[in-house]
Formats: sequence, structure tokens, C-alpha cells
Amino acid sequence: MSNAVKRLVPLLDRVLIKRAEALTKTAGGIVIPEKAQSKVLHGEVVAVGTGSRKENGEFIPVLVKVGDKVLLPEYGGTKVSLENDEKEYHLFKESDILAKIEN
Repeated sequence: MSNAVKRLVPLLDRVLIKRAEALTKTAGGIVIPEKAQSKVLHGEVVAVGTGSRKENGEFIPVLVKVGDKVLLPEYGGTKVSLENDEKEYHLFKESDILAKIEN
């Protein structure tokens, strides 16, 4: 993980996610054209916020943690570009994450 990612701390119930790489080649070695590649709908949590508060002030912690694999919606999230890092990151609200993928 780069220093830029370590310095980025999501606020409240937001989660920074590194999307998984799209498959560009089949197991047999055939290169898949970019238009035929499926959209990547999963990723890895790289940073989480502290959580949010209810109207009565009760604290609600974030349910995912760094390193968790998660299922993402097809659309949504905010693309984040970090200096000196070529990877693609997205910032999601915790409620936008569809599921946590157990190993």
C-alpha cells in the first residue's frame, strides 16, 4: 500500500475500496477485448472511517474492516486518484456496499 493511501482517512461511514482488476486474458491465454470484459463488482477495503451517529448521539461503528473483500454496486462511489499511485480507488458510503465476501 502506498503512502498516499495510508494518509487518506475516510470520514464518518465512508470506505475506500481498491477495485479488483478486470480479467484481460482467459485461462487458455486468449486476450479479452476491453469491450467484452465484464464490469468488476468486487474489491478490497483499504481504509475505513470511524462510523456515524444516530440522531440521539449513539455511535454506529463501520461493519467492514481493512482487508475485507466486498461486493459493490454496478454504479456509484466516487473515483479517487492518489498521487504516485496507478491503482484505481473508489470511495463508497458503507450503506452502498452490498455484501462482505467471506473466504
